[in-house]
This record gives sequence, structure tokens and C-alpha cells, in this order.
Amino acid sequence: MFSDEYLEALPNEPLLAISKIVNEALDRWDEILPGQIGVEYDYYLECFAIVRVLASNVKDLFLNIPELSGSTTDIVEQIVAFFTYTKAEMSEHVTQLKMAKFSNKYQAKFGSVFAYEFSDGDLQKIQTLITDLRKSISESSLFEADHKQRLLARLEKIQSELHKKMSDLDRLWGLVGDAGIALGKFGKDAKPIVDRIREISEIVWRTQSRAEELPSDTPMVLISNENDDD
Repeated sequence: MFSDEYLEALPNEPLLAISKIVNEALDRWDEILPGQIGVEYDYYLECFAIVRVLASNVKDLFLNIPELSGSTTDIVEQIVAFFTYTKAEMSEHVTQLKMAKFSNKYQAKFGSVFAYEFSDGDLQKIQTLITDLRKSISESSLFEADHKQRLLARLEKIQSELHKKMSDLDRLWGLVGDAGIALGKFGKDAKPIVDRIREISEIVWRTQSRAEELPSDTPMVLISNENDDD
């Protein structure tokens, strides 16, 4: 019911991911007619399962998660009651997280806090490489459908969040892991995709090493060329 693409697009911060799912479930509840409650059983049960797992990964968040019982209608109503309680309980935390997120974003862009800054040329090059990656992966027969959708969703999110100034480069560095997996699974068949990720990582390394005031000739050794063809 919840696609991998939807799950990949959830906020990285578990509290914000819980808030998104809870709000969507409560909005859906407002549109359900009394006789249709049982039809929504699977949807709400899956929402509940996701929220329960996410909540277990949040320190200092103690939600009174209920033990579900009764008919399908009873269970849906219990979940909705729990989500209503959760929304109220988390309201202040979510507001603080969103404010911190917005503050970090705009301080990196306009303020004096530390930020990694790409040159205009490097920023355009990364955008072009990610567009090429999305095209290559879309057309590739190497990846299973679910894996392909996860990769494409991740690339789309990276591309939408890519700015000249960024407070961290974690999402871009995450591509290195994707390259390693592709190389391990598909060998040299994955070389065109790995090569594009290598180009991106070299730009990211150059940008980060400059920000960290490393010598300009400091090499990046995360992706090795030793298995490439000459």
C-alpha cells in the first residue's frame, strides 16, 4: 500500500516522518463515511506499523502505543484515536524540528554559519551528472523494478535539495555506497553508472576538502580505479 518511492521520500528525521503519516491518516479519516471504516483497515494498520517502528527509533519520545483488539472497525478507530493523541503529543517537538531545519537551510544560504559552497560550474556539473544517472538507471536492465524505483526516488530527492550552499553533503556521499553495491552486484556492467557517481564524488570531495582547508592536492581514495579497464 505504501510504495518504496513513498517511503524513500519521507523526511529523514523520524519525528517529521511520523508527523507526515499521522496527518495524512487523520485527513483521510475526515473523508471516510461510517460504513466504509472497515474497508480502510489495511491502510490504517500499515500506517500504525510504520509509526510504531519509527517511534522506536526516537530517543525521549514515549508514545502510549496501544495494543489493538476487536473488530476491524474497532481497530481502525483505536488507531485514529492513537494518531490524534500522537499529533497533539508531538506538536511542540515537530514545530521545533521544522524551525531548526528552516533555520539551518537559510543560515547556510544567507548567514554566517559554516556551509559547503559549490562553484556555479560544479553545481551545474552535478545536476547534469544526476540527470544522466537517472536516465541510465531508468533505461538499465540491471536493476529490479523496486531497486530501480528506490534509486530514482533518491536521486530525485538529492537533485531537488541541491543548492550552491549546503550545511552537509551526506546525501551526495550516500551515492558512493550505491556505487559500491552496483559494482559488487553487476561488476563492469555497472561501470557507466559507477563512473558518473565517481565524477560526482570527486566534485564533492574537492568542495569539502576546500571548506576543511585541506591541501589542494589531497587525494580522494573512496572509489578505487584499480579494477577499471585502461
